[in-house]
Amino acid sequence: MRILEIGCGTGAMAREISERIGDGYVLGIDRSGGAIAKSRSIRLAPEGGVTLEFKCISAEEFELPPGEDLFDLAVAIRVGAFDGRYPEVGRIAIPRIFQALKDSAKFFVDGGTPIKELYLTDSVK
Repeated sequence: MRILEIGCGTGAMAREISERIGDGYVLGIDRSGGAIAKSRSIRLAPEGGVTLEFKCISAEEFELPPGEDLFDLAVAIRVGAFDGRYPEVGRIAIPRIFQALKDSAKFFVDGGTPIKELYLTDSVK
């Protein structure tokens, strides 16, 4: 399983996910270089066959390198591009994230209300 966490901050959720999926790959991305530096410094080695990585990049700039496998799941907790706080950024970021997801993938967003599934056809208000 390949999972993308957008807006990972210091990586707490990405680490938790990596401990629960067994084999797979978890990538946490965040636009803050300081947060990514901290996530890398406190990173614990996940057990099993999971790979955990962190990358400093914004959602609206994210794209997979050519030939890299698509993600099975994406999550974004309190990320303004997806919860409606920054709709202009969301209009750029949503298609970029969906380009990195399998057709069958799920994308869950939490903006302070119950978690909801986001679809490529959703418009950010």
